Amino acid sequence: MIPIKLTLQGLYSYKEPQTIDFSQLTAAGLFGIFGAVGSGKSSILEAILLALYGSTERLSDRGEKNSMVNLQSDFLLINFEFTAGKNHSYSYLARYAVKRNPKNFDDIRPAEHTFYKRQGEEMVPIAERAETIIGMKKEHFKQTVIIPQGKFREFIDLKPGDRASMMKELFGLERFDLYGKTGTLLKREKEEGIKLQTKLEALEHLSPEMLKDKLNEKSHIGEELKKQRESFDLSSRELQQMEGIKEKHQELKAQTQSWEILEKQIPDIEKKKTELKAFLQARTHLWPVWEKIQEEEMNLEEASVGFTDCSRFKLSYEQEIKNLEREEADLKEKAEKRSEREAKIRDLKKVLEIQAIREDLKAAQDKLNVLKPQLENSLQQEKTLKEQWTESDQEAEKTEKNGGSELLAIYRNDARDWMTFEEQGLEIRQEMKEMELHLQQYATQIETMTKKLPQKYGDFDEWVEAQKADIQTLEAEKERLIEKKALQHHAHVLNEGEPCPLCGSSEHPSPLNPDQSQELLENVKGELSKAATVLDQSQQMARDLMLLRTQKENENQKIQNKTEALKRVKDQLNQVQQKLGEQGIPDLQALQAMQQKLEDEVQKQKDLQIKSRTLRKKLDQLRTQIDSYQEEFQAVQQHVLGLNSTLKAKQEEITNPDFTQAYLQKTREVIRLTIEKVQEDILETANLLDSKQKVLNDTKSKAATNLANLENFKTKKEKATEKLQNLNDTFEMLRQEWGFEDKEKLVQLFSRKVDTDQVDQEIREYEKNCSVVKSRISVLENTPGVKDFDPEKFDEITTRHLAEKEALEKIQNQLTLLNQVIVETRDKLEEKDRLSQSFKKLEIRLSYFRELEQLFKGSGFVKYVSRIYLRELCNTANLRFSKLTKNSLSLEIDDNNTFWVVDYLNGGKKRLLKTLSGGQTFQASLCLALALAEKVKSLNQADQSFFFLDEGFGALDRNSLRVVFETLKALRHENRIVGIISHVEELQQEIEVYANIELDPDRGSQVRYSFS
Repeated sequence: MIPIKLTLQGLYSYKEPQTIDFSQLTAAGLFGIFGAVGSGKSSILEAILLALYGSTERLSDRGEKNSMVNLQSDFLLINFEFTAGKNHSYSYLARYAVKRNPKNFDDIRPAEHTFYKRQGEEMVPIAERAETIIGMKKEHFKQTVIIPQGKFREFIDLKPGDRASMMKELFGLERFDLYGKTGTLLKREKEEGIKLQTKLEALEHLSPEMLKDKLNEKSHIGEELKKQRESFDLSSRELQQMEGIKEKHQELKAQTQSWEILEKQIPDIEKKKTELKAFLQARTHLWPVWEKIQEEEMNLEEASVGFTDCSRFKLSYEQEIKNLEREEADLKEKAEKRSEREAKIRDLKKVLEIQAIREDLKAAQDKLNVLKPQLENSLQQEKTLKEQWTESDQEAEKTEKNGGSELLAIYRNDARDWMTFEEQGLEIRQEMKEMELHLQQYATQIETMTKKLPQKYGDFDEWVEAQKADIQTLEAEKERLIEKKALQHHAHVLNEGEPCPLCGSSEHPSPLNPDQSQELLENVKGELSKAATVLDQSQQMARDLMLLRTQKENENQKIQNKTEALKRVKDQLNQVQQKLGEQGIPDLQALQAMQQKLEDEVQKQKDLQIKSRTLRKKLDQLRTQIDSYQEEFQAVQQHVLGLNSTLKAKQEEITNPDFTQAYLQKTREVIRLTIEKVQEDILETANLLDSKQKVLNDTKSKAATNLANLENFKTKKEKATEKLQNLNDTFEMLRQEWGFEDKEKLVQLFSRKVDTDQVDQEIREYEKNCSVVKSRISVLENTPGVKDFDPEKFDEITTRHLAEKEALEKIQNQLTLLNQVIVETRDKLEEKDRLSQSFKKLEIRLSYFRELEQLFKGSGFVKYVSRIYLRELCNTANLRFSKLTKNSLSLEIDDNNTFWVVDYLNGGKKRLLKTLSGGQTFQASLCLALALAEKVKSLNQADQSFFFLDEGFGALDRNSLRVVFETLKALRHENRIVGIISHVEELQQEIEVYANIELDPDRGSQVRYSFS
């Protein structure tokens, strides 16, 4: 995470909006944020924590957040822009805002906490929180990126277990906690083993011998099936032959019945032939003439009816034309007076406009009568209010010249410093009491430890060296006895007068006794064990004594530092008291009384200023209102003049004053109704005239058409009569020629609907069926066995065939079932073999999983990996720590995750990290924090890391402060960004790029830069 810009308002002393531009600060690599005590330096880190995690370091999340909002502000707003992700390639904005409850000053409404991600030129809201974006919790963020005031050495002071948990959460080491996964796999494999074992037990009865017996049985049944199939085929062929004869016998019976039916249809067929012949003659020779006769009769009837109708319509049209011509003349006379009537309508419309103008003129005059007194009253109020504002403004200027605000800010700072120094002095005294108590405890423990030292030794080191010498003596004796015991194996081969196989001597005065050598060896081993136990105890007591003395020295050093700090606080308090004493303020109560007096004066000044601003605002509002009244009054006057001019022009436009005089006193509704009635009558007259003319023209056209139709129908009637007579003569001649004596029967024959093609097809089909049936009967009667077919013999053969078929199917079913059993047995034997191999492999895997479960039990593997990370952290920190301590010290961590210091100036001996001096502790804490930040940078795959430290350094002596300078100078040569927050002036001189925070009494904390 690299900060870009922080904007905050309403947080603690930040009354006005302030922006900290980190882009130029971080570009320097090492920068500072400086300012006096209480100026608002640490609030910057709290603002970053609030924007990212929604909580602060100083205040709890419940019940205390109302104290973080500036007492003169109604809201708190923080906008924090930063980069994160791989190589800081993504830009984010964190926004945190809270508001006070307007009805309850101490009540803070729930915070609005949102995050945005830059996409192009826009910031888009996202659901991720800081833990996801940055990749760490708030507690780890405070230990690796931003370290608040007083939390710098928190990582060192963590308990070993908490330190391991931090490494686990920070670097995601929970992925190495494989105990649960291993247990799950072990359980699953056990369940799989039970399943395999159950399946194997179900297949235990199967064997290869069982499969061989089934195969032999299959061969025997196969031979039986072959014999039965041959017998079945023989009966099938015999039955098939009899079934063919049976089918032909049944066909012979059916064909005989069909011939009997055909013989009965002969009379009907002969009748159809006769009727078909007569119908064809009539339709071919007489029907065309008959159709023409019917058509001419219809034409004659149509011409007769048309002639009668046209004669009647001729008289009707003549009477209708006379009536329409008379009505047309009346409407033309009325339409000629239209222009005169339209002129009167225009005059009536002018009368309506004059009436409307008179009404608007009366309304405008009434409004002038209302506006005039309002304007005069407002001008009088302006004069009075201006006198009041002048008097109030002069009084406020007199009060402001007293300069109470500046003096009040000075006294407020002095009172705050006075109380702060007193509180610091009280805290330091309380800490010194606790340190003195610890010092007494250490002295008592050292005295108790010293009494455990044997009197013959001067110190514990002498006792330890003596124990080591005793152990070396016993070890030498033990080696000698072991050598003698090895020689015992050759003692039994020694014979008097014979040479020794080892030394060659022929004399053996005192051969070794095995029992005596073994007893001496056991005694030496017991003494050696006791000596080792005493050595461990003496070494442990020596380490404990050294630790107690170191702790005692540290407490002495702390008391000395606290004494110097207490003296500085007293000096600062005396300076404040002396300065106030010179001004006649002897104590804090007098200072608070003077502060209250000045606050009352400042409040009075503010009240006068507010009163003056209020009067000025009212005066401005009244002047605006007066301007509005004057503009409206002038506008109405102009409107009255315009209406009078318009009224005169409308009166002159009337063409017939005598006609309109009577309407000037009538209502506008009566005039409108009169105008509408005359307009409707004019329009109706024009429409009626046009309609009558159209109807007259249509009627004349219809009359002419009717006369033409009358002549046509007359001619058509005469021609149809003549043609009909000729056709009747021709029809009679043809009827006699073709022998149709009865005319009515002939006409009935014309009306019948006969499908000649169908009737002819039926006759031909009948003749064809007769020929086919007769031929088939002859063939079947000549076929052997068909005419003499025996049903009883057929039934006997069928019964014998069914018995053969049933026997064959029975054998086939036996063979099918046996094949199925063989296949299932073979598959089960293969499955049994496969399951046996799987079960053996499963037993091997189970042994592996049980061993892994024991290894991962109790998060042992996670602790092991965490210890590796901590050792790598120590190695990384030592690259800087050894350089800073000039290779005199280095850091180590034991198997219990406890930090130790290797002191190379004292023979490389180890001591606890807590035994370091203040400056050395700072160096160690800084190196570990930077190493931790470096690991987090690698984890996030970033090219730069950011580290922010809030330490006052005020409690450090000159030597420790020098160490701080050297450490910070070394950071300039590394690729990292480090920010320092401090009020120490010497530190400010060492850092060129910085932001300075100043507390303004009226405007709150203000930010200034060294480069602006």
